Amino acid sequence: MLTIYKRKKLAVITLVYWFLLLYIIAALVWWYISLQKQNELMFSYRVTELKKDDFLYEKKMQVIDESRHAKTIQYIGEGLTFFVVILMGAVFVYRAVRKQIRLSQQQQNFMMAVTHELKTPLAVVNLNLETLQKRKLDVTQQEKLIASTLQEANRLNGLTNNILVASQLESGNYHIHKEEIDFSELIHIEAKAFSARDPQRVIQISIVAGIFVMGEKLLLQMLCSNLIDNALKYSLKEKPVRVTLTQNGTQCFLSIADEGEGIAETERKKVFDKFYRTGNEATRKTKGTGLGLYLCRRIAKDHKGFLTLEDNKPQGCIFTVTLQLS
Repeated sequence: MLTIYKRKKLAVITLVYWFLLLYIIAALVWWYISLQKQNELMFSYRVTELKKDDFLYEKKMQVIDESRHAKTIQYIGEGLTFFVVILMGAVFVYRAVRKQIRLSQQQQNFMMAVTHELKTPLAVVNLNLETLQKRKLDVTQQEKLIASTLQEANRLNGLTNNILVASQLESGNYHIHKEEIDFSELIHIEAKAFSARDPQRVIQISIVAGIFVMGEKLLLQMLCSNLIDNALKYSLKEKPVRVTLTQNGTQCFLSIADEGEGIAETERKKVFDKFYRTGNEATRKTKGTGLGLYLCRRIAKDHKGFLTLEDNKPQGCIFTVTLQLS
């Protein structure tokens, strides 16, 4: 029973929420009806006290009727005011609770994804080291195992950097130390590194040389690395990934284009949220933690730039980072 509640937590809370909201609105309507009935009774009572032969009868009747009408307007005004306040508060509470529950679910998915992402390279590194220790291998085999171990170690380093930097940027404890950086060379090195890790993947590089920007090297490396990794991750192995760097006036543009399935219009804004990953969490096969694109947008913003997403033709996505030249 508890397991079912955890799975359907949002549905249960939503049902209870709407029940309580409807109850409050019904109570508000009942309050208005009761007051209006009391108003009508007071009107009838005051009318019965009047004497029809009184020469001021018409004037007194008019005063009593105006008083009843004023009370009706007062009750309607107060009722509408309470209704609007209740509705605004209800919408705020509902959105806040809904957001908190989804964030909690995403954090749980993130923890599971991180656990998997950490265990896989650690298992490979452990196996490689045990093989080197227990078996006598020739030089070629040793080099392959060492290269594989270094690759997995770099993967671990990139993952831990993403988690650490995301946490520090979120808390405001990360202090960016900017310097003039050869952005062209940095992107070229990162793109070539991905080609070396997986020679079967085609990475087409078109970089204008001599583009310099003011920024922190580690963060810009993470920006480039995460965008290329994201493009490779969400496109087929036989499809190329294009890395392009151009400049126009005082700005430069880094574009990473893939020919994957693309991103639905409804998810375009969400993909930049922390922990968010496209697709169904239960059936997703793609690795990741949901921090990559969040970090890319945050790094671009901290370097007085921005990150955009558009469709690639005939299919896929193009992520473009716009930065100011130094």
